[in-house]
Amino acid sequence: MTVGVESSPGQVAAAFRSWSDAFGKAMQDGDGAAVLGLLDADCWWRDLLALSWDLGTYHGTERISGLLDDHLKRAGVTDLTVVTDFGPRFVAEDDGGGTIEGFFTFQTPQAWCRGVARIRQVDGVWRAWTVMTGMEDLKGHERALGARRPTGPRHEVGATTQRNWKDQREASAAYRDRDPEVVVLGAGQGGLALAANLRLMGVDALVLEKSGRIGDGWRKRYHSLVLHDPVWADHLPYLPFPQSWPIYSAKDKIADWFEFYAQAMELNVWCSADMTAAAYDEASRRWTLTVQTPQGERTITTRDVVLATGAAGEPNVPDFPGRDRFEGTVYHSSRHGSGGDWSGRKAVVVGACNSGHDIAQDLYEAGADVTLVQRSSTHIISQVHGIPAIFGANFTEAGPPTECSDLLASAFPWPLVLEAAKQGVKDTAEKDAALLSSLEAVGFKLNDGPDGTGLMGFALAKGGGYYIDVGASGLIATGRIALAQGSGLAEFTESGIRLADGRELDADLVVLATGYSNMRETARRLFGSEVADKLPLVLGVGADGEIGGLYRRTGQDGFWYMGGPLAWVRIYSKHLALQITADQAGISPS
Repeated sequence: MTVGVESSPGQVAAAFRSWSDAFGKAMQDGDGAAVLGLLDADCWWRDLLALSWDLGTYHGTERISGLLDDHLKRAGVTDLTVVTDFGPRFVAEDDGGGTIEGFFTFQTPQAWCRGVARIRQVDGVWRAWTVMTGMEDLKGHERALGARRPTGPRHEVGATTQRNWKDQREASAAYRDRDPEVVVLGAGQGGLALAANLRLMGVDALVLEKSGRIGDGWRKRYHSLVLHDPVWADHLPYLPFPQSWPIYSAKDKIADWFEFYAQAMELNVWCSADMTAAAYDEASRRWTLTVQTPQGERTITTRDVVLATGAAGEPNVPDFPGRDRFEGTVYHSSRHGSGGDWSGRKAVVVGACNSGHDIAQDLYEAGADVTLVQRSSTHIISQVHGIPAIFGANFTEAGPPTECSDLLASAFPWPLVLEAAKQGVKDTAEKDAALLSSLEAVGFKLNDGPDGTGLMGFALAKGGGYYIDVGASGLIATGRIALAQGSGLAEFTESGIRLADGRELDADLVVLATGYSNMRETARRLFGSEVADKLPLVLGVGADGEIGGLYRRTGQDGFWYMGGPLAWVRIYSKHLALQITADQAGISPS
């Protein structure tokens, strides 16, 4: 059957169902050779726990054959069924062809699973170009959603009139007579999303937040901060934003939403809670944590600890010579508050990525005389053209439901994301040509990202290195923000800084927008080098096609990383929670 852009939905559905019927039979039979016969030679298969109980990307029939040989028969796949709530649908491509993408469900003895396939015609035969097989729920530990939701305290079997929801919540969060099964460090988007998934799976998780309020990680950042990701990509799991929510969230608005989210999802969070010591006992396979709280010191034991303080949460503050003799004020960009305090004074911002640009613009708009020091080249995109290119047609007002968009995103492996980003970088640069040429005219140095992959390449490699223009580029191009380019900060002077080429800049304020160290260094500070040296670096796409460190086992028993942008943590918090829940319940692939 030939299917194209003019085909009816029925023809598209019939083609996908024919392929999926054969695929389902081959999977159920444990017939790896038959499965391979349904795949394109250049197929990408991403398995998210369903077969391998790990996160992994497999490209080409040789690697996929290894996945199937190792795991297919043991997995025990049954009941593969096409899902028609959204799709299957034909997606046209620029060359005149296209793919059919569709969803399916299946199960294994231990889990309920979902999958996505994109199939295309090769020599008249439908074969899969990408396949994703992902675990959704562990049997016996299904998330308490929909028909499995709780009845409420006064309606439970055996309830008494003394039961009160508020009393129950306070008792649950106090941990007076029990220890949590999991401790999550950090009540940002990653910690909250993970805690929500764990709670729905029946795992008792306590979140420790060092700040005084949930959301302070955003609330206490610089006054003008607004998220660059659009609302459609930024929902937290199980509780989407209202339809009136603005496309781009102000930092205080998102902080307040986090606070509401924790309340609505009934998460146990201790604020002003600082973990001061941690020790792991190999024999008992448990952590002992010392926590300072407003009520005094607490000692907690737990099986699993999750570091959710941010994938780039450790400020990188280089030890520039002469800092102690500088008579002005100097701080890292993470400590910047309001530019209004510096009206009429000289400010120098060292670093030309997102934070550097935003803070320079904030200081300029407050009336400061601002110079931006660009130490190396920067990838620049405009918000109006760059954001649609990054998020595509799925995360838009007219896009698929979030659940479907997330499945489609997780079914597009990171190496393919990077490859597709190259064309997006070229297309965006054409649309942003006037902006980019105006910056080059004043000496601002530009780049296209690692190997031409732009923002996505930088985000996956190190979480920064780019700027999404919301006004600062125009101020630089017109000289309203001065530019000192091509020479980094060499040392501080009494009145400012000296650059490596000998130029001196007077300053009342120096902001070091010098980025963040790897999350492994946060682990080193909190848990010591004995633990940190076992851990992988966070970020970077490894040889297995997955992000380094995040959402999977780390090399230290009972220790996990959680972090990333809102879209990532919404998708992958479930997969991390599934692994922790399986360990807590003693469920194994065998």
